[in-house]
Amino acid sequence: MGPHPAVAAIRLAVRRVLHDILNDHHAFPAPLAPQPAGARPGRTAERPPSPLVLVACSGGADSMALASALAFEAPKLGVRAGGVTVDHGLQPGSDLRADEVVLRLRGLGLDPVESVAVTVGREGGPEAAARDARYAALDAAAERHGAAAVLLGHTRDDQAETVLLGLARGSGIRSLSGMAAVSGAGGRYRRPFLQLDRQTARKACMVQSLPVWDDPHNADPAYTRSRLRHEGLPALEKALGKGVVEALARTAQLSRDDADALDAWARQAEASVRDAAGLLECAKLYALPPAVRRRILRRAAIEAGAPAGALFARHIEEVDRLITGWRGQGAINLPGKVVAQRQGGRLVIRQG
Repeated sequence: MGPHPAVAAIRLAVRRVLHDILNDHHAFPAPLAPQPAGARPGRTAERPPSPLVLVACSGGADSMALASALAFEAPKLGVRAGGVTVDHGLQPGSDLRADEVVLRLRGLGLDPVESVAVTVGREGGPEAAARDARYAALDAAAERHGAAAVLLGHTRDDQAETVLLGLARGSGIRSLSGMAAVSGAGGRYRRPFLQLDRQTARKACMVQSLPVWDDPHNADPAYTRSRLRHEGLPALEKALGKGVVEALARTAQLSRDDADALDAWARQAEASVRDAAGLLECAKLYALPPAVRRRILRRAAIEAGAPAGALFARHIEEVDRLITGWRGQGAINLPGKVVAQRQGGRLVIRQG
């Protein structure tokens, strides 16, 4: 008799991602270790180790289910598996809870396993600051251990929430794309559970008798995502019927496909709208479709020093009016002390 359907589902999702990681590892293998001085000609150099995959685990149901699936599937594929838990220090006893997660991960057979304490700032609000601190810690852990990838336990429900938050911000199709299955420098972050619902992960933990920790922040109405999870999405399902989460997740994938195509178009078009000195020509920008033109403007602002996370749609719309609604207006101030202004038919975006 096979495993419970929920356990089979999480294992299959992880197995598929591990196969992708192995394919990447074989396509771009680490160099062979150099031969020691004085080695006999023809001696076989030491083979590089198999790839290491880390799981980011908070101790919650989603990430514990992910850790259990990784511990089961990785040895069968010759992949080394470890884990990292991040202590945000936002609740009393968080260090003890992180130590418990470490013990649970080691109990699953993961190695190396570590807990990393971070200091959460205030920039961008508590949720964004915690996320930034967490990813910085995970990046550092991946570098420290030489990990090929870090697995994250985001589910289809998380994806639906992300799409709704993007819609509320009104920041365009890219924000409706939600979370990518593969992201980060070199494809470091992988999200195997984006096609699985949260209940499947919780059920997998239950049938495997895995203890889980429910973060009280996830039920705290002070946090936007918590309100959306416990009030917004249930209200939508009550008004529109079941299937809202699946539809939002599908919207994310369709939006991502469209956004990727428009990004590629903008990259190709950018060279054609610059003059010999590399300045953007307003007349040529005006001739482009708005979606393509605004992507070029955003890219130019970021290259000039504007922080991507602080550059919103309203900023790009103001710069766009220098091209489409030119009335002699002055310079536009952008985040990061970047200034955009029109000069002699050219758009100049630079540090102020």
